[in-house]
Amino acid sequence: MSEEKKTLKFLFVYPDFLGNEKRKDMKGNYHEGIAIISAVLKQHGYQTALYHLTYAPEEEEFKERIRKEGADIIGFSVRTSAVPQVRKMCKWVKEATDAFTVCGGPHPTLAPEEMVRMEGMDCVCIGEGEYPELELCNALRDGTDYTHIESLWFKDKEGNVIKNPVRPFVQDLNELPMSDFELFDFDNLDASSIATAIVVVSRGCLFSCTYCGNGQMRMVYPSRKGYARVKEPEKAIEYLQTILNKHPYIKYINFRDAILNMYTDWFTDFMNLYKEKIHLPFTCNLRLDNMTEETVRLMKEAGVYMIDVGVESGDQEIRFKYLKRNMSDEQIINSFKWFKKYDIPTLTYNIVGLPYEDLHKCLKTIKLNAVINPDRMIPNIFCPYPMTQLAKIAEQAVAENGGEIRDLADKNVKVPLIQKQFPEHQVLFAEGYFTKFVKMYKAAYRMPKGIGKVFEKMLDGIFVGRFTPRKFLVFLSDAGDKTVRGMKRFGRKHLPGIYLKLRNHKYKVKEASAEEPAAEEKISA
Repeated sequence: MSEEKKTLKFLFVYPDFLGNEKRKDMKGNYHEGIAIISAVLKQHGYQTALYHLTYAPEEEEFKERIRKEGADIIGFSVRTSAVPQVRKMCKWVKEATDAFTVCGGPHPTLAPEEMVRMEGMDCVCIGEGEYPELELCNALRDGTDYTHIESLWFKDKEGNVIKNPVRPFVQDLNELPMSDFELFDFDNLDASSIATAIVVVSRGCLFSCTYCGNGQMRMVYPSRKGYARVKEPEKAIEYLQTILNKHPYIKYINFRDAILNMYTDWFTDFMNLYKEKIHLPFTCNLRLDNMTEETVRLMKEAGVYMIDVGVESGDQEIRFKYLKRNMSDEQIINSFKWFKKYDIPTLTYNIVGLPYEDLHKCLKTIKLNAVINPDRMIPNIFCPYPMTQLAKIAEQAVAENGGEIRDLADKNVKVPLIQKQFPEHQVLFAEGYFTKFVKMYKAAYRMPKGIGKVFEKMLDGIFVGRFTPRKFLVFLSDAGDKTVRGMKRFGRKHLPGIYLKLRNHKYKVKEASAEEPAAEEKISA
């Protein structure tokens, strides 16, 4: 067997952009899944490289890079919004090289047959990819049969799909090698430009929210028990220390785990260690029904500068019945009282245009945000991602009440779910003016009771009223949003120091001082 076969090269193609974006000033994001697969392959002697696409490439540009890399295997990381671009790029790969192609990620896991039948796609990985990809590399290196490898689907010569069973997920995350941070141009990522590290210390989720792919991805495994996994607190700290030692300019940590406080005992131990050994300002996603006031106090002491919370809907029936988020209004309101008590800024995620929603139910989400008073709010227009439970509920809503579900691949689609009782212009109005109405309702709730009630009724009339010029207001909102987004992008890219100072001032973030050494100084001590 030749030495060339033994040093087989795997090229990751990471489409890190939305739709057909052509903005070439984007620096891109770190991807933990790609980094850990690369680490496993390198551990076993394989070469890896990354083609980090932060904009939609032209055909010749893409082909030239692929030829230059000279990879034996090309692996695409695919989310739903990237499918149209991957469809083109996979075809381009075969026109430019004879490399073996494979794809993995959320969309291939939930829609493997669609992906394996894509022109130019040789293989699809379902679920976690570290060891299926390693076995594939071994087989291609040795020239042995690979069509039996668990978690991988293939096409035979007649076009029939070979569907291998899915192997169990990696149960002990502590056994995996350290992530390959250096695969990325880490110092030039979007987050790095503002001294922030994007990190992940867990996999999976305990919960089954219908709009999230986590619940569905759990179902692909032969056993779902233990799907939500975390690194041991000491291993998680080691992971963070590795990043900080390699990149000592990092001053902020952004945990992108689905829910950081899934396990209360683990979270308490981890926060105590984080406070002692890292103690940098951090932000994370939390689940409110899995939290106590003591949890909040501990996070404050450890350095949290913002907490991200999925409120999603202020209509309790929608939240319970359709989203499967069994958090009462009272639980949400009480949790935010704790955040205010410990002076912790908050960000809420909210969804507009949900199945069976209308302006009146959407208004409940606005009013709940006004009551809990977060520091930031993100209203997202609902997208019925394929294979999620909420996508099926959306189909049911359309069948019962009329409407349509539009093609998610169409870049011109702003509202994928059109409902008779909640037409497109109303959804766009609710999303565009969400924050403005929250501020006005907050003002109403601070007024003397009589005056406040009158003002609240007036706001109700404007939001749900028949004669509100919503289409014109949407036009104005779009123009304003483009200006604000452009200013933020400019600030992050060209004035990162000023951007950070403004953010720190807004959220009262305390930077490491001379009296309190920074994390990298503590680590080296």
